[in-house]
Amino acid sequence: MLPIGLQLYSVRNEMEKDFAGTLKRVAEMGYDGVEFAGLFGHSASEIKALLEKNGLAAVSAHVPLAEMLEDMDKVIATYKEIGCKYIAIPYVEEKYRPGRPDYGETLATIAQLGKKCSENGIVLMYHNHDFEFVKVDGKYGLDIMYETVPAEYLQTELDTCWVNVGGEDPAKYIEKYSGRTPVVHLKDFFMKGKEKPKKLYALIGIDDDGEQASEEDFSFKPVGSGVQDMPEIIKASEKSGAEWLIVEQDNPDKGNTEFSAAEKSIKYLRGLSL
Repeated sequence: MLPIGLQLYSVRNEMEKDFAGTLKRVAEMGYDGVEFAGLFGHSASEIKALLEKNGLAAVSAHVPLAEMLEDMDKVIATYKEIGCKYIAIPYVEEKYRPGRPDYGETLATIAQLGKKCSENGIVLMYHNHDFEFVKVDGKYGLDIMYETVPAEYLQTELDTCWVNVGGEDPAKYIEKYSGRTPVVHLKDFFMKGKEKPKKLYALIGIDDDGEQASEEDFSFKPVGSGVQDMPEIIKASEKSGAEWLIVEQDNPDKGNTEFSAAEKSIKYLRGLSL
């Protein structure tokens, strides 16, 4: 089994209440490393020391595109000091998405950021949702991104939930990008029927048009308790050269807390025999 990290967005409310205590708890659950989603006012040196104390690797960090554009030198310096090898663009606003007039400019910007990362010993990744699976001239916007931006400047961080919601088989899509998939997001979910709810992003704190999705229509689940074929996803990740598997659950499902959901995920994964 590949090393397993936790995307700390999964426990963001606990991180805000007790940063050090949450890292300790994540290590005690059995995770090998973490992926950051904000530093909650803590310094790079402080965080590095906490990771070392708890035996956790700093895998990567989700950093908003606006923050990168404001001061990429600072972003790179901060996460290099913490020990991250990867930095990921976690989400882009609608105006930057495939099918919008400025998508070409978005790709040029990503290439510039990736070049700067590469020159400083950091690997830039892109973390997808499902909106990149809109077709532009017969191709997915996500595929256009990876065709346009050289692999040396941009690697994938395929989120397996959103790949599935986007209409593709996650395992096959990981294999499609074999050699360019260093970090894979393991995310499980339940969705009623095949039609995704229109207001899906409200579930992760981002408003969009359409009717609010209910938990009966869609819910994020601990890894192994949803619709995903996790053994096949993990095998595809290993085959494709992934270095890390990252657990992410955007919100705890009914009956779980942030901690209990994260713990169920790692217990399931540690119990697999592949």
